Amino acid sequence: MNRRLFLSVVGLLIAGGIVAQPSISNHTYSQVEKKVLKIGYFPNINHAQAVIGIGNGDYQKALGNNIEIKPFVFSAGPSAIEALLAKQVDVAYVGPNPAINGYVVSDGKNVKIISGVSSGGAIFVVRNDSGINSTKDFAGKKFASPQLGNTQDVALRKYLLDNGYKTKDKGGNVEILPVKNADILTLLLKKEIDGAWVPEPWGEKLIKEGNSRLFLDERTLWPDKKFVTANIIVNPEYLQQNPEVVRKLLEAHVNETLWINSHKAEALKAFNAELKSLTGQTIPDEQLSEAFSRLELTYDPIKQSLFKSASNAFNVGFLGKSKPDLSGIYDLTILNQVLKKKGLQEIDGINVAAKLTDNTNKSALVNVTNNSLH
Repeated sequence: MNRRLFLSVVGLLIAGGIVAQPSISNHTYSQVEKKVLKIGYFPNINHAQAVIGIGNGDYQKALGNNIEIKPFVFSAGPSAIEALLAKQVDVAYVGPNPAINGYVVSDGKNVKIISGVSSGGAIFVVRNDSGINSTKDFAGKKFASPQLGNTQDVALRKYLLDNGYKTKDKGGNVEILPVKNADILTLLLKKEIDGAWVPEPWGEKLIKEGNSRLFLDERTLWPDKKFVTANIIVNPEYLQQNPEVVRKLLEAHVNETLWINSHKAEALKAFNAELKSLTGQTIPDEQLSEAFSRLELTYDPIKQSLFKSASNAFNVGFLGKSKPDLSGIYDLTILNQVLKKKGLQEIDGINVAAKLTDNTNKSALVNVTNNSLH
């Protein structure tokens, strides 16, 4: 049989399903099965698992050769949420308030919380020469938060409201500027702001380098000093189509959490190394250690604090006219599978008191102010 006839016969046999081409098929199969996981996170210590685990290759090793990690670094939550809703990222480490906003504006369809990340690690600092000695001195002052609608921004606005102040946009006499964490130090040194509510390690950096002092550790405002400052969220479509990828990610996340908590000195060095790679800067060891002391890394999402954060966001005007129903915001199924396999205590999957709705008009769920994501 000549070569042309042989190839024709083989082609007919393949078309009829009689023979296969293992080498070609396997190559094609491996290419089809190659998956991409686009992860968003911040260069903050309350995202330490991602900063360290993605930077040093732990996450990629856990995910394996057939899953490619594509990292995206953000400076604040609303930007990360916008990226998730636009499917520019599949998964993101993000604060509770942006997660809530994303869930609400997508009518509960495009955001699921699948794990906790951190508790605590947010403080309110004031400039030493600002004239602020108590809450009675806030009138006429100007403060900064990382971004309008982010977790610290909501906390600052609620704190001001609780102490009898309104912001200028609400007819009051206190101003809040949305400023990137890295730029807040400059504004403090120039005396263009009087204080800031920020996540760690930026808070401790402002204390040590920004002529500022600790005014309030946010933990003191919460039961047992525990409140969620970061969760892992996922696009539900990606979760449905790639449960095994998400499982491997959560395994990596839990492992990294456990390792950091049992190797704190080593972890802080690793964090600083990755921070330099991401930002070109490091945090002095003393500052980093002090910042970490106000933070707990955990895979527990501390759900009740998120519901309280949602209530706070509504009270300061970020969630429209009707309180949203957040009863479907969590999907901890895969996390609990991972925890069970490791012999760790599972997280309660029942959203007790999840409904914040006033039961008047559920169609108002997506009636959110335009500013809530910007």
